[in-house]
Amino acid sequence: MKELLEYSLPMAAALLLIAFFTGLPALKCCLLPGEETLRPARDRRAWLPDALIVLLLSGAYAGAAFTNLGSLSAPQSFELMTGRTAQFQLPEGSEPARVLLYTGIATGSYELLYSQDGENYVSAASFEQDHAAVLKWHVLTADVGFTPRYVRVTCLSGNPYLGELAFLDAEGQVIPAVCDLPALCDEPETAPWDQDYLNSSYFDEIYHARTAWEHLHGIWPYEISHPPLGKLILSLGILLFGMDPFGWRFMGTLLGVLMLPVMYLFLKKLFGGRAVPTLGTLLFATDFMHYTQTRIATIDTYAVFFILLMYLCMYVWLDRGSLPALGLSGLFFGLGAASKWTCIYAGAGLAVLWALHWVLRFWQNRPVPAAEAEAEGHIPAPEPRPSLFPAFAKNCLFCVVFFVLLPALIYTLSYIPCGRAKGAALFSPEYFRIVWDNQRFMLNYHVGVSAEHPYSSRWYQWILDIRPILYYLKYFDDGSRSSICAFLNPAVCWGGLLSLFVLIYTALFRRDKKAAFILLGYLAQLLPWLFIKRVTFEYHYFPSSVFLILAICYVFRLLRINRPNWAPYAVSFTVVSLLLFILFFPALGGLRVDNATASALLGWLPTWPI
Repeated sequence: MKELLEYSLPMAAALLLIAFFTGLPALKCCLLPGEETLRPARDRRAWLPDALIVLLLSGAYAGAAFTNLGSLSAPQSFELMTGRTAQFQLPEGSEPARVLLYTGIATGSYELLYSQDGENYVSAASFEQDHAAVLKWHVLTADVGFTPRYVRVTCLSGNPYLGELAFLDAEGQVIPAVCDLPALCDEPETAPWDQDYLNSSYFDEIYHARTAWEHLHGIWPYEISHPPLGKLILSLGILLFGMDPFGWRFMGTLLGVLMLPVMYLFLKKLFGGRAVPTLGTLLFATDFMHYTQTRIATIDTYAVFFILLMYLCMYVWLDRGSLPALGLSGLFFGLGAASKWTCIYAGAGLAVLWALHWVLRFWQNRPVPAAEAEAEGHIPAPEPRPSLFPAFAKNCLFCVVFFVLLPALIYTLSYIPCGRAKGAALFSPEYFRIVWDNQRFMLNYHVGVSAEHPYSSRWYQWILDIRPILYYLKYFDDGSRSSICAFLNPAVCWGGLLSLFVLIYTALFRRDKKAAFILLGYLAQLLPWLFIKRVTFEYHYFPSSVFLILAICYVFRLLRINRPNWAPYAVSFTVVSLLLFILFFPALGGLRVDNATASALLGWLPTWPI
């Protein structure tokens, strides 16, 4: 029975995909005439139905995304413990069953000592606060054979910040304590019984949430391997809700919700109508990577959000010739590049699209030979067409301003917190040196990363969804577990990959501009990773997943154009994606579930750590 469960679900998913792309005429309809000339008309009807659809989808997704996002309760005051000792006095007769320590930033080590009389102390435990231990509750094992009345915490090395030392009795109730460093005993009610993802940092939050706090407090950041803007956006949630898990995850989750209206608008601009945009937005909402990655306090969410916007605006310019849209595309490119270098790959795709647009315009504007003109029905030969060079030159100058100068300014300004930490005035030689040195460091860092990781993967594994990354895992004594994994919904990943072959055909043999646009966006995000040798992970495929959704919706559009009864096929595909999202939800959101059952249902491939 167990083996049947393990293999029946992935086989059923594979069969459904095969049925959609072969049993259905999705590929055959590409050969039908007239598709290229069909252009979705402007929807001049009221915008209210579109707004209602977006609100319903975004609201439902927001409910799932913000539920169990993280605790709103965590120590907010910290003490710099360099060479210091903190002494606690517990109430007489109290019996601490558990001692918890909440770490701030920086690294160091502590010793915990117990005493009954306040004079003779015995070493009870030691704790190493390394870079992976920050912003977490830690349970200290301390058993010296007697109940302490006095407790000391001594910093043995380093310059660590400490947030709280809390004492709980056997029933989990806080034991009030008095400390000579008040910041270490002023928030004991925030202490949980045990550490989990709701009350502590996990995965790369130890870098990015920490850096956001450092930027807010004028401290030189520990993590400088990415540009600062993403961490600055992250810090807005901390300003709103405090330095707690909910606060440092809020902005990413909010932008994850806002991606849905952007995706809907993007699909509407591409394909028109409401059916395809609705189905595509629902696919995006039920993609595993979109859900998991936007709920963790890392910077990838901000990069993908700006990539969506820059490509949306570029498409509007290509389609309508809107200069404001082109300028906005450059603005979002600048914001994205200042958040993560991944957006520079996306910018290269924008440059290719821009260049192809002008090459095509010059080709269409070329002088037509008399024989060809007569063949086209022009008698006599057409008059010479006006030169495109003035318009091209103006557009080049426009792009220099909005795709070079403006992004450079945004990128430079994003280093204001770093300059403040070093006491460098804005645009001073010292300030520019900080910016320049960081670029050199980032380049050398990313080129030279050679560390291994048990959940690392390569690009060819991403496109097949072979190796998810495990962000969080906790086992419980009752046989249950809580886990958070990052990978794509199999329907989106595998269905999107098959859709790309449809796009390749229509782009090459039907000269479909929409297909070419989506393909170039996808390749701009994936191709650079073919040549990168450093350790990589499944989440690096997150930007590409946006274009997989667009590719699937392109196939929906072909069905809509060429098949009167297209809706059941597209709706069925989307429902499968939704059902998979529900099935895998425990492994995406950290829900506590039975370990054996979850492994049987969700471990589709041997390389899936869920």
